Amino acid sequence: MSAPKQRRARPNRGRPHTARGAALRRSPAPTRTRLLALRVLERVQRAGAYADVLLHSTLARSPLNAPDRAFATELVYGTLRWRGRIDFMLSRCVERDLDKLEPLVATALRLGAYQILFAENVPASAAVDEAVRCVRACGTERATGLVNAVLRRLAAQHQQIALPALADDPLGNLIHALSMPMWIAARWIEAYGPEEAAALAAACNQAPPLSVRVNPHQGTRAELLEELRPRFPDARPCAYARAGLVLGRRGNPALDRAFLAGRFTVQDEAAQLVVDLLDPQPGERVLDVCAAPGGKTTAIAERVGRTGSVLALDRNARRLELVRRSARRLQLDRIECAVRDATQSFGHLVEERGFDRVLVDAPCSGLGTLRRNPDARWRVRSSDPARLAEIQIAILRNAAATLGAGGVLVYSTCTLTREENEGVIEAFLRSATSFVLASRLEAPFEVRELVAEDGFMRCLPHRHDTDGFFAARLEKRG
Repeated sequence: MSAPKQRRARPNRGRPHTARGAALRRSPAPTRTRLLALRVLERVQRAGAYADVLLHSTLARSPLNAPDRAFATELVYGTLRWRGRIDFMLSRCVERDLDKLEPLVATALRLGAYQILFAENVPASAAVDEAVRCVRACGTERATGLVNAVLRRLAAQHQQIALPALADDPLGNLIHALSMPMWIAARWIEAYGPEEAAALAAACNQAPPLSVRVNPHQGTRAELLEELRPRFPDARPCAYARAGLVLGRRGNPALDRAFLAGRFTVQDEAAQLVVDLLDPQPGERVLDVCAAPGGKTTAIAERVGRTGSVLALDRNARRLELVRRSARRLQLDRIECAVRDATQSFGHLVEERGFDRVLVDAPCSGLGTLRRNPDARWRVRSSDPARLAEIQIAILRNAAATLGAGGVLVYSTCTLTREENEGVIEAFLRSATSFVLASRLEAPFEVRELVAEDGFMRCLPHRHDTDGFFAARLEKRG
């Protein structure tokens, strides 16, 4: 047998050992993770898409693994959450107004800037390089020089850029340091004062806790806590909600086997407290007027049991299907669903005696959920609360007409604006003479601590580590 043929050595064959060799091996394409994040952010900015919905559907079609999916989520939510500060820092490094740049280029600058300013595990050089590659991959080669220059300047200078201090410039601090639009910042300073407004804004820039509600038909809170602690070591009972657990701030409870078996529902503690304030009793008939996606509907059904019933209304048939899906997972068979526009009368659905309790969790501006939906701060306009209040009053009046004598109605929102909260209740009570606002002492014991002397329940991220919620308990006396 002949000897094996000798191969002639080639320069740089195999794995390179020099910095130049490593550079030659790098692909000119950007990472799929950053490119996905850029395209999601660009659509949110350009078309007003909802970040959570778009990101979920995009990731569902993506081949990214779990760590890359988590990184893409961080990039999208982090860039949206800190856009105010990012724009302030970029404005010191670019001669043109960001709003006058092509939307894709401005978004690429923001995405790169987020990594430089906030992503501790991403080297600044990688953030710059990947931003340039993303812009090139999206067909905007002409902007690569601008993106490269601006982000390099930011990486070199950002530690010397001073942010407005709260003591000297409260409005500027909330806008530029804490990333709040001017109109929200001004309202919060007026309502809470500069220091508490800053604390609220800071809380809205943090990741929310993972809160769940125990299904009492599948076991006790103590039993579920014991089951989940090996998988969620930080799990503990909620501070206020009687059926709630906080699982920490990492993980996805909706993938847990106990969730799939129907033993709990993922739900923020403040949303659970709304049903605690309603306090449905076994055997009662309850109406949930704006029910989808069904978190509060199923909580009510768990309370009224097999001898009670819940009618869930929503104008969107597809979202109403989410209520049915949750009911099946939780094995709750006393929920009936109907497609209805609650701004129109639906009195024909009511039997002669009316419902025992009614929940109106009204559509709102959602400014209490900025931790979960950071894009809402940029999407909601200053004129929206007054516009939404007209819709909310119409829904409340129609819902009140279905309540039986001696019944209880709870009106709630996940926002912090007076027009949508106290203003709606005050306008309703001026004409609904048979209704009264329940006092703090009339509230169920477990939520009484959260009800102020004016009778309104308010949950705030910086005070209670919950979403921002407002609720009022109205009783029909006539």
